[in-house]
Amino acid sequence: MAKNHKAEPIGGPPSDVEHLKKESNYLRGSLTDSLSNRITGGLPELDNRLLKFHGSYMQDDRDYRNEREKQKLEPYFQFMLRVVTPGGLSTPAQWLVMDELAEKYGTGSIRLTTRQAFQLHGVLKWNLKKTIQEINTALLTTLAACGDVSRNVMCNPNPYQSEIHSEVYYWSQQLTTHLAPKTPAYHEIWLDGEKVVDSLEQNGGTVEVEPIYGPVYLPRKFKIGIAVPPSNDVDVYSQDLGFIAIVEDGKLAGFNVTVGGGMGMTHGDTATYPQLAKLIGFVTPDRILDVAEKTVTIQRDYGNRSIRKNARFKYTIDRHGLDWFVDELHDRLGWELAPAREFTFEHTGDRYGWIKGKDGRWNLTLYVESGRIADTEGYPLKTALREIAKMHTGDFRLTANQNLMIANVTSQKKSKIVALLKGYGIAEGTQYSALRRSALSCVALPTCGLAMAEAERYLPTLIEKLEPILEEAGLRDEEINIRMTGCPNGCARPALGEIAFIGKSPGKYNMYMGAGFSGDRLSKLYRENIGEDEIIDTLKPIIDRYAAERDSGEHFGDFVVRTGYVQVVTDGTNFHA
Repeated sequence: MAKNHKAEPIGGPPSDVEHLKKESNYLRGSLTDSLSNRITGGLPELDNRLLKFHGSYMQDDRDYRNEREKQKLEPYFQFMLRVVTPGGLSTPAQWLVMDELAEKYGTGSIRLTTRQAFQLHGVLKWNLKKTIQEINTALLTTLAACGDVSRNVMCNPNPYQSEIHSEVYYWSQQLTTHLAPKTPAYHEIWLDGEKVVDSLEQNGGTVEVEPIYGPVYLPRKFKIGIAVPPSNDVDVYSQDLGFIAIVEDGKLAGFNVTVGGGMGMTHGDTATYPQLAKLIGFVTPDRILDVAEKTVTIQRDYGNRSIRKNARFKYTIDRHGLDWFVDELHDRLGWELAPAREFTFEHTGDRYGWIKGKDGRWNLTLYVESGRIADTEGYPLKTALREIAKMHTGDFRLTANQNLMIANVTSQKKSKIVALLKGYGIAEGTQYSALRRSALSCVALPTCGLAMAEAERYLPTLIEKLEPILEEAGLRDEEINIRMTGCPNGCARPALGEIAFIGKSPGKYNMYMGAGFSGDRLSKLYRENIGEDEIIDTLKPIIDRYAAERDSGEHFGDFVVRTGYVQVVTDGTNFHA
């Protein structure tokens, strides 16, 4: 098959990270020596960058920075560990392990991420190996939870299409496993595995250590998500590679394929921008591993390895063109995608409360503020979930909106879980305002080194001040997607928030509006560098006008575009226009 669109890999010298990966001997580096150094609680920068591939980031508690500087102490170094859970599924036994590890080695809390993964915070360097070993014992891993590889593959937790969930979850597992790094370095460093000599000669040929990634892996992280209409809870258009399940006659016929999404950008740099993925065709389930692998290899070969902030897959496609990518994909596959099939998305949020699946089992979606599983005064959520895990015979599902589903519950167990939740005073979430239920935030301060402003610790306070305005306007139960991040890297997907705030400096945010309710349109900058008073003063008249003038069924994002508050963003390339 002849290709009509030629392209050359990006020019320019490779970045320092590319040199690091090449010289790391397949992600080993000097991590073993650095971890055993008891003089410091931190790691050298080069090993810290390698550590990401192993599922961890070195951080320091910024609340203590000034105090420790005054005492001439090094920063309060600690490590975030992220656990790979394809599709967000965890057994009760695995939940109990994460609960125990949070108490034994972390800050005591567990965080559910917007990519349906577990995060532990506050792990000290001397406890990293022990923590990872215990995670491994629970048949979980941190390998490739971060780094320049394919990350945790997301999928819709699907409380009401039970038979479809089992299939899409299966494919999220298969994709995660197929695209996982194959280097033995993880087992050598963390699990005391026998040291393996790479590139062994066997039968006259060389065994390839990383048959998909090669020795320098990808130019940047790569994200994959599977959505099941009518729910777009995984924000499939934000993914580098998306699969949209097509259900026909109650059966999974296959998947529509989308490519080139991504949320991150850099303040003040218009060459960086969020982007929505584009629909390119349809595949049957048995072919999605092939599509995913070949897509990853195209990004491996053509992604920008010179400038990291322009290295995501979205920029590769925008630089060369969608037609070029499709031709290249078809050429590598040796067959062509079928035309995309019809589908409709209706929302991106979770459905709270008890829902009975078609298999007769029950699923409870619990609201978890900012995804933080912790015991707070008068609200012992972590303890309650621990007790449920001890008797639960189904599974736990982490949602893409940082909530938790207690799934596959029998009618007998349901009554016991209801009693436990009532006894601990844990609410399902339906009693909260729709705005609060629709909120997403990243961790931000004090532990994220990239954060410029608060997010997780502040968004609930802001919502509390907006709720009376919504109540007065009669909009308490109107779903409006609101999102906040402490920096523009986009971990809580703010560019897809109908109202969104991206941190600029302490207490100051850029405010965006106008994203599509079903995750199919980006937001637009409306006010720059504003604090709480300006946020409230800005939003109140807009909310009041929305309540008075909206069309029947019109969502907030559509309203602010229609009435001219913001211009519609038709593509990420005009996000800053």
